Amino acid sequence: MEMSEITAGSDNSHKREAVCIFGTGDFGRSLGMRLLMSGYPVIYGSRNPQNSTLVPSGAQVCTHADALKKCKLIFLAVHRENYDFLPALSNLLDGKILVDVSNNLKMNQYPESNAQYLTQLVPKAIVVKGFNTVSAWALQSGSLDASSQVFVCGDDTKSKQKVMDVARSLGLTPLDQGSLLAAKEIENYPLQLFPMWRLPLIIAFSLTVFFFFFSVLTDVIHPFVTKNSDVSYKLAISVPNRVFPNVSLILLSLVYLPGVIAAFLQLYRGTKYKRFPDWLDRWMLCRKQLGLVALAYAFLHVLYTYIIPTRYSVRWNWMYSMIQEEIP
Repeated sequence: MEMSEITAGSDNSHKREAVCIFGTGDFGRSLGMRLLMSGYPVIYGSRNPQNSTLVPSGAQVCTHADALKKCKLIFLAVHRENYDFLPALSNLLDGKILVDVSNNLKMNQYPESNAQYLTQLVPKAIVVKGFNTVSAWALQSGSLDASSQVFVCGDDTKSKQKVMDVARSLGLTPLDQGSLLAAKEIENYPLQLFPMWRLPLIIAFSLTVFFFFFSVLTDVIHPFVTKNSDVSYKLAISVPNRVFPNVSLILLSLVYLPGVIAAFLQLYRGTKYKRFPDWLDRWMLCRKQLGLVALAYAFLHVLYTYIIPTRYSVRWNWMYSMIQEEIP
């Protein structure tokens, strides 16, 4: 009984349509590996099939034309300046889905998006923009978090839906961004160094102000009021060194907390394909920024911790030298 179930599952995986990939760079190889693991037959199209040795084990390699004859879905994982081979394949691309995963070196590098340029270059193909916001590392690691969201746009609804289905089968979360006009915005996403900085910086600033005034109240004002002791020198080193570790630890906890909430939410819903609430989605998207800010505060804590004994050492040496001068 168990063997028959395994056989049936194997048969279902082999029923998936073959997928073609043009490009054997880091992303093309990672995508091919993920597709193979999900049961898709993968065929790489290459100018020189005999010299293509970097493809994942289990994938086929053949010429561009032969690969197109076997597949209806093609992932184009090459840079825009290397599109020159596509016009000669225009007839073979007639009615087939061409998924553009490319990005540019800078924002708004060209007047039109790469995806729109492809529609002019090979008008017979159905161009869909997608997968450009997913890194090769995310495809290899199989991590299920906000960094695995796939933004997809296209003018043909059925073709776009097919690409989104492939994304789901890979364990990714597709997000429909509308028509191909949105391609330029999608292509700019990876070039925005950290598009979600505002919320982490607001949180970090608020925590810093709170802990700073709390430390000033307890470490500087309270001793002055109760003991008439002037310890205002602590404002320069000691007080900040109390603020930095507290803020860093809280920010670090905010990095991991949304993942726990998301896991419980998926268990409660019984599915991982339903979109998270906007507040949770935004929180998860800015975890990288929260982590980097936490790292910066931790670095400042280390630096200030090193300064404190150094300051005491300098002060002790100064006092010692003064005493030595006074001794006859």
